[in-house]
Amino acid sequence: MLGEFVMPTSGSAWQETLIGALGLLDYTPQAVRQAVARSIADGWLRAERHGRRSRVLLTPATATMLTSGAERIYTFGQPWEWDGQWLLVVLRVPEQSRHVRHRIRSQLAWAGFGSLGGGVYVSPHVEREAELRALAEANSAAEVQSFHARFGEVGRLEDIVANAWDLGAVAESYNEFIARFQRLRPKTPEAVFHAQTDLVHAWRQFPFLDPDLPESVLPRGWPRWRAHELFAAKHDAWHVVARDHFISLDSVADSATAEPLRAA
Repeated sequence: MLGEFVMPTSGSAWQETLIGALGLLDYTPQAVRQAVARSIADGWLRAERHGRRSRVLLTPATATMLTSGAERIYTFGQPWEWDGQWLLVVLRVPEQSRHVRHRIRSQLAWAGFGSLGGGVYVSPHVEREAELRALAEANSAAEVQSFHARFGEVGRLEDIVANAWDLGAVAESYNEFIARFQRLRPKTPEAVFHAQTDLVHAWRQFPFLDPDLPESVLPRGWPRWRAHELFAAKHDAWHVVARDHFISLDSVADSATAEPLRAA
């Protein structure tokens, strides 16, 4: 909601707007207020009081995070050129720091690295080495080493890929996405807003589920291309109507503040 509708417009919204918008997605007003309160307490949002009402604003850190996230979400799924080079990571963490090991493993998985066992991880995205540097600096108890490598003549690359990633589960998620959205035809602005929000929410999982492997190592008939085309087409078709509907909600909430001021 924040990344798709709040940030691209004014970077802020009335709390009533968020309650109404998320209410269309079946969230209760109490749940929205609690989520907003937690986000303010954690520094992701800030609030400005206008009498008895609150205007919710993105903090600079949140705006930066959403900008980075939007770039990854909307560019993900496009074909890319691969030079055959792999990024290998060797992770060593002392036994007494298991929580550090679990945290780093989770971060590597979210970054698309596959596990080869024995603390060795692999990704075809050599450019993500910068993320490793930041990860190592933030976890002093861990020893992280990186290598650039090419697959040799011994063994089968398809076995490495099958062991490192559960591509069957990823393909199933893509097929579910395609089945869910390909026949969806919302008619009203409210329904388009609901569909667009669901579409983006569903798509944004894939940059973290799918390691974005090059086409040359993927199974035949890989469904990412069809899913990406569907996402792009639906998003383009619904974007303006969904955005205008959200703006209309905020305008109605804004007029509720403006009327008493004119009367005074």
